Amino acid sequence: MTGKELGRISSARFGHGGYQDAQIGLSFSFEGESWGVQDFKGWWTQSVDSKGAQWTEEDRDRHYAEAVRLLDDTLRAAKKTDVAGLVGVPVEATFEGSTLKSWRVLTEVL
Repeated sequence: MTGKELGRISSARFGHGGYQDAQIGLSFSFEGESWGVQDFKGWWTQSVDSKGAQWTEEDRDRHYAEAVRLLDDTLRAAKKTDVAGLVGVPVEATFEGSTLKSWRVLTEVL
């Protein structure tokens, strides 16, 4: 599947998720007529404890901020007040092959 598809948010939550549920952030599930996909924005929950780490506490802070900003932007676009209210909101998802590249709330139909 390549191109844009219409669908809806089928699940939205803020908490542990991502890789092996070892990260904390914003998890979305989307579904359309013949497709379903998930997206996660967040970062690892453990602090940096090694000089050999490939990321810093500043990186973690940046990713946390990006997740909360995405939540704020999504809530505003959907005219909702909390994460649970996002379920059922219409979206447009953009795919390259079978990879989700981006998505947005369909503000035109709200």
